[in-house]
Amino acid sequence: MTESKRIGQRTRPSWMSRFWAVVRYEMLWNIRKKKFVGIVIAAFALVTVELALPALFGVGKNPDFAATFSAGNLVFFLIALVTAMNSVSGEFESGTIVPLLTKPVSRTMVFLGKLFAALIIIIVTYAVLFTYSTIGGIAVYGTQDNLHLVPLALLGDVISTCIWVAVVLAIGSISKSSLFAALGAFGLFIALIFGASIVTSFSNQPEILNYIPGSGASGVLNVAQRSQNITIQNITVSSNSITTGTDSISGNLVNYVLYPSATANITRTDVFSNPPMIIQLYTESTGLIALRSIAVAFAYICVFLLIAWYAFRRAQILE
Repeated sequence: MTESKRIGQRTRPSWMSRFWAVVRYEMLWNIRKKKFVGIVIAAFALVTVELALPALFGVGKNPDFAATFSAGNLVFFLIALVTAMNSVSGEFESGTIVPLLTKPVSRTMVFLGKLFAALIIIIVTYAVLFTYSTIGGIAVYGTQDNLHLVPLALLGDVISTCIWVAVVLAIGSISKSSLFAALGAFGLFIALIFGASIVTSFSNQPEILNYIPGSGASGVLNVAQRSQNITIQNITVSSNSITTGTDSISGNLVNYVLYPSATANITRTDVFSNPPMIIQLYTESTGLIALRSIAVAFAYICVFLLIAWYAFRRAQILE
C-alpha cells in the first residue's frame, strides 16, 4: 500500500496511517486516565501479596510458581473495565466523537483502532506483571522450572481478559454511558461468580459452567504416577486442582503442555454430608479442557465485539 493517495490537489493519508493515528489517540487516552494507573498498581499489589504471604508463613520452595501463575478473574475484570469502559461511551459523553468522526476515518476504523489499542495496553500490562511475578517467584520460591511456559500463561490471561473487554465495549456502545457499562459488567461478573458457586455446590451436572464466562467446573488433575509422587518434566506433585472455564485458560494451556495425556476428574463437594464428601462426576482430558475453554472464549469475544461494533455503527451522535 502506498503511503498516501493523491486526490486532486490534496493528499489523503493511507488507511494504515489513519488507523495508527486512531490507535495512538486511544492509547494516549488510556494512559492519561488515572484510574488505569490505579488498577495496574492494585494488580501489582495483589501479586505482591500472593508472593509475600507464603514467605511470611514459611512455605517451602515452589519451582512451578512462575509457570503456573495467573492474574486471576478479579484482575481480568478490573483491567478490562478500566481499559474499555470509556473507550466508546466516553467519546459520546464528552462530545469528542464529533470532531473525531470529522477526520478521514470511518466508524469501523475508529472501532478497530480502539480495540487494537486496548489489546496493546493489555499485553504490555501483563508482560510487566508476569515479569514481576517471575522475578518474585525466583526470589521467594527459589529456582523456577519451565520458564518457557510463562509466555503461554500470559497469552491465556490476555484471552480471558478480552472476554470482559468485549462485554464492556458492548454495554458501553449500546448505552453510550460509561457508568452503565461499568455497573452492567460488574453486575454480570458478580452474577456469574455466585451462579457458578451454586451450581458447583448443588448440581451433579456442572458442564453448563464450561460454556459461560467464569471458572467453570472444578476437579483434580490425574497424571501417570511413579511410586507415591507424580514426576513430569521436573515437576513433582501429589495432586493438582483444576478448573475448566474461561478464567482458567492460562492454567489449562500449561497443563496440556506439561501433561498432554493426562485426564481430570471433575468433582463437587456434597456440603450436606457429615463430614462433607467429594463426589466424582466425570472425567475429561486436558486437551479437551484447553481446546474448549479457548473456543468458548473466542465465541464470546466475537459475539460481544460484533454487538459493540454494530451498536457503534448505528449510534446517533446528535440527539
